[in-house]
Amino acid sequence: MAGNSQRRGAVRKGGKKGPTAGSGGQRRKGLEGKGPTPKAEDRPHHKAHRGAKGAGTRPGGPAGTGRGRPTGARRKTPSSEVVAGRNAVIEALRAHVPVTTMYVAGRIDADDRVREAVKTAAERGIPVLETPRGELDRLTDGAVHQGLAVQVPPYEYAHPRDLLDPQAPGVPLLVALDGITDPRNLGAIVRSVAAFGGHGVVVPSRRSAGMTASAWKTSAGAAARIPVAQAANLTRALEDFRTAGFFVIGLDMDGEVELPDLELASEPLVVVVGSEGKGLSRLVRETCDQIVSVPMSSAVESLNAGIATGVTLYEVARRRRP
Repeated sequence: MAGNSQRRGAVRKGGKKGPTAGSGGQRRKGLEGKGPTPKAEDRPHHKAHRGAKGAGTRPGGPAGTGRGRPTGARRKTPSSEVVAGRNAVIEALRAHVPVTTMYVAGRIDADDRVREAVKTAAERGIPVLETPRGELDRLTDGAVHQGLAVQVPPYEYAHPRDLLDPQAPGVPLLVALDGITDPRNLGAIVRSVAAFGGHGVVVPSRRSAGMTASAWKTSAGAAARIPVAQAANLTRALEDFRTAGFFVIGLDMDGEVELPDLELASEPLVVVVGSEGKGLSRLVRETCDQIVSVPMSSAVESLNAGIATGVTLYEVARRRRP
């Protein structure tokens, strides 16, 4: 745990003072006694609450659990996604992407990939539909499907408040993404969060990568265990986490603290990762308690966002060991 002198030395960008001496205990208390996250229908500003009051919600079932993630508010992407091509379908199935339907062209020349896909679908109870090639061309929007495609449902996002779980094991550890637009980076980060004991990921609802089939595949199945929350306003979500007892650190090559000297690692933490090109946005940067850099050779200008996050989470996990 950081000493008092370390806490007094934590100064945020823009001249804002960081955490004061002894504030770690106060923030940790903020995580205690909160009780379970309120149900969606009990939140006055949630659409499920309006539905419970009879105020015309969209048709569909109530919010619930999905893919092993915590119960809470969900925000769906606009439509389902179709993954086309034999290799892509096999990779999606091996990564346990939640496929709802498999389409197989009539009179397909079956090879080992097709046989594995059909067998896996049968074992998991996934409907397999024999589809005319013309219809398969239409479903895949003209992609090279090789007679095989699968449909992936809209991802069900958590609400950032769902990640405030006082019953979660270990010291809370979250990752927030600021301007990450490549879904493969998102998938890699979800995988790192799972590998190093993290509890969730937060992404903005606009101008950000979403949990597409590509992100699912890159996560190698970790997306089934790690909740991804969607925030309408990332800065406000980070402020809410600070109020709840978290420290917020941002990754940047010009950080005021190098990763090996991160004394806040033992505290409830949100690690904010910016885009490789633009870095952290101004408002997000000003919200951070500390800006942290990953020391590296001067021959390398920057790290890929997914790699930088993995290195940071490893160091946090290492420092948290007894």
